[in-house]
Parts: sequence; C-alpha cells; structure tokens
Amino acid sequence: MESKIKELREEAAKAVNELSKSLNDLNDVRVKYLGKKGELTSLLRGLGQISAEDRPRIGQIVNDARQEIEKIIAEKNEILKAKAMEEKLAKEKIDVTLDGRRPPHGHIHPLTYTLLEIKNIFMRMGFSVEEGPEIEKDYYNFEALNLPKDHPARDMQDSFYITEDILMRSQTSPVQARTMESHEPNSPIRMIAPGRVYRRDDYDATHSPMFTQVEGLVIDKGISFADLKGTLVNFLQQIFDKNVKVRFRPSFFPFTEPSAEVDISCVMCKGAGCRVCKGTGWLEILGSGMVHPRVLEMSGYDPKKVSGFAFGLGVERITMLKYGIDDLRLFYDNDTRLLKQF
Repeated sequence: MESKIKELREEAAKAVNELSKSLNDLNDVRVKYLGKKGELTSLLRGLGQISAEDRPRIGQIVNDARQEIEKIIAEKNEILKAKAMEEKLAKEKIDVTLDGRRPPHGHIHPLTYTLLEIKNIFMRMGFSVEEGPEIEKDYYNFEALNLPKDHPARDMQDSFYITEDILMRSQTSPVQARTMESHEPNSPIRMIAPGRVYRRDDYDATHSPMFTQVEGLVIDKGISFADLKGTLVNFLQQIFDKNVKVRFRPSFFPFTEPSAEVDISCVMCKGAGCRVCKGTGWLEILGSGMVHPRVLEMSGYDPKKVSGFAFGLGVERITMLKYGIDDLRLFYDNDTRLLKQF
C-alpha cells in the first residue's frame, strides 16, 4: 500500500510538472488523481480492508500525499494562469499612442436641411411658422378651402380616410384655415405651414404616399398679385440661385382666384434644355394664387376689406433639384450611402 501511494504521488507530480501545458490539462490531472473517482480517492476508500492497527498510519500517508499533490497543482495553476494572461495580452495588444476611434455621428437629413433653409428664408421676410394636426377633419381639409362634398375638384385627390369625416391631411392648407379662424376678423396674417401630408400616389421615382409640403398665406389690406410675385421670386432666388428665372402660368385651384403655376429656369441646364426639364428649359416648382373670396368668408374675413395670396410647394422636389437626386424614394430608405453625402 505504501509503495502504491508513493508511486501515485510521483506519477501525479510528473503529470503536473511535465504534461500539464494548459489549465485544461491541469484540471484533467486533478480529476484523475483527486476527483471523486480519482486514483488517490480510491485508495482512501480501500482503507477498510487494512487491519485496524495499520489503518491510522496508512490513512495519514494518503492524506499527506493528497495535500502534496494539491499543493503542486495549485502552484502549477498560478504559473499557467500567468502564462495565459501574457498570451492574451500579446494577442490583444493596444497601441496607446494611436489616435482614438471616434464613434460615427449622425447629421441633418437632406429633407430637414432644406426645410430649415425654407423656414429661415420666409422668417427673414417676416413670416411666422404655424403647425396643425396631421389627422384632420374633412371640413378643414376640403370644405373650408372652397371644396364642398359635391365639388368635382375633390376627384383630383384620393385621400386616406379614417372615417367619413376624419382623414390624413392631403395638404397643409388646413393650417391656413385654422390660423384664420384663430385670428380676429380681417387681422393681418403672414405665415407658412410646413409638415407631412398624405395622398394615394403611386410609389415610384417621383411620387410617394407621404411627402413634405410647405404652404404659405398672406392676408392684409391691399395685397395684390404683385406682392405674390415679389415674394415668390425673392424666395426662389434665395433657395436656388440669384440668377434663376421665374415665370407664372395661369392655372386653376379651387381655393385661389386667379391661380398660377410657378416655373423656374432649369437648374441642371440653366435653361438650355435637358432630360430633367424635358427640353423646355423650365421646371414646375409650386402652385400659387390670390385667396378665393369664398375661402376668406368661410373663415370670418371680409373680402371687401382685405385680400391675400397663398402658395404651396413640395420640399422633396426642391431638395431633388438642389442636390441632383433623381429618385424621391431615396429620402425614406435610410441608406447611409446617400445620407453621408450631406
């Protein structure tokens, strides 16, 4: 028995010192000799077969051997842990002299940037910025703008109705009606209404069921079409280029009379004619007109005492022209390849 214990002790010491190259190897040695089914543990269980006189002495020898093996394993464990840490540090070495890596920063979306630019231009001209609900009453979206339920012009817009009287607004014009209602009758107004609008447009390169619009309204005594032209020419030459040419074409809108489409000389070819302007040298940019007397009356204003003009423009269209973007859908794809360019 004593010779067997001595043999196991030497065998275990050799396994620890020579065969254990990693912490996993060392753990295998520990289990082999000191585990529940280990060889030294088996000797302890066999003490019952030894005579009572020799049992205490042999038991002490086995315990001494166990303590010695545990000590050798603990010492080897510290050596292997230090070695593992050195290898890890070598693999994960950091050059502290290198510049730090800055996390990526977000920035303003091109639509937001254009919208801020539009707001700033009009605010410098004395306009206030008004907002209203995107879920709107049918009355403000249509009827208050001279579009009663049986008006044929309603067929021009297919809208997202929630109930018969509630819909997603198809333009920001309802903000104009709400603003007029909130003011004293015949009091001056100079405002723009930016925001998202919703229509059942096909989702192709130039249309989207949701887009951003800015509508404007000016009401005061003696407002004329000349004021409308001066305001819009000033705005368009600031947002595009001071040399851009502007023209007004007769048109029809139920809430203005007279009405006009506004074109600018093509920003791509400078009016020479290209694919973007279809060879005409002109680009349609917004709609405008003098506020219809009926619209003034429905909001408590007297068309005999005051007059006004209104206009509406699409922020996406202006952004596409300013930055040469040919697909409106790119604004809503969250593609960083586009966004990083701004």
